Amino acid sequence: MVKPAAFVAALLPAAALVRGFYLNDLTANPGDYITDQTGTWTLACLFASLTVTPVRKLTGWNEVIKLRRMLGLFAFFYVFLHLLTWIVFIHYFEVSFMVEDVLKRPFITVGMAGFLILLVLAVTSNRYSIRKLARRWQSLHRLAYVAGVAGVVHFWWLVKADTTEPIRWAAGLTLLLGLRVWWSLQKRVAAQSRSGPRSGVASRPRELPKPNVPGTAAVERR
Repeated sequence: MVKPAAFVAALLPAAALVRGFYLNDLTANPGDYITDQTGTWTLACLFASLTVTPVRKLTGWNEVIKLRRMLGLFAFFYVFLHLLTWIVFIHYFEVSFMVEDVLKRPFITVGMAGFLILLVLAVTSNRYSIRKLARRWQSLHRLAYVAGVAGVVHFWWLVKADTTEPIRWAAGLTLLLGLRVWWSLQKRVAAQSRSGPRSGVASRPRELPKPNVPGTAAVERR
């Protein structure tokens, strides 16, 4: 029941945009409005997917892990709409202007890097990729944190003046990264403590054979 509810909740912002577009109710500048909304919901879905593991570890609610893939795909869905809005409403399909924007405006460059990361993660979010990549799949999907950093930096450099919202997103991402690092360190320390006694036994020096001094054996026999 939780997964369908989360699916509907994640889809509501897109439905609101469709409704606003149909009713011509997207403010005086619909391009900017859609760009802002899709950017915000990209971050919201991405951060929600990154929150799944901490929630599972802190609460023991294992069922929540089923939401992670879906929320990650919704993050890609909204970032794709974000990019599409930029292409259609900001640059009107002018490829030369888009390339110039990516190369000359740092916040666009970082945003495009974040999009490409989410594209790779979305393409590999299936059982075939998990089976094919094996252990590398988990390492690859840790790039979601890099995408989060790219998204926050993109937003921060975009607004320039009022950085209140980007600071909030940055604080949330710092917390999530801090928890990830803390648990990784705990896991490493626990692994070292478990392997400690075994390594001590393995490193115990072997007893050297007694030197065979002439006449000693005869003395011992006496």
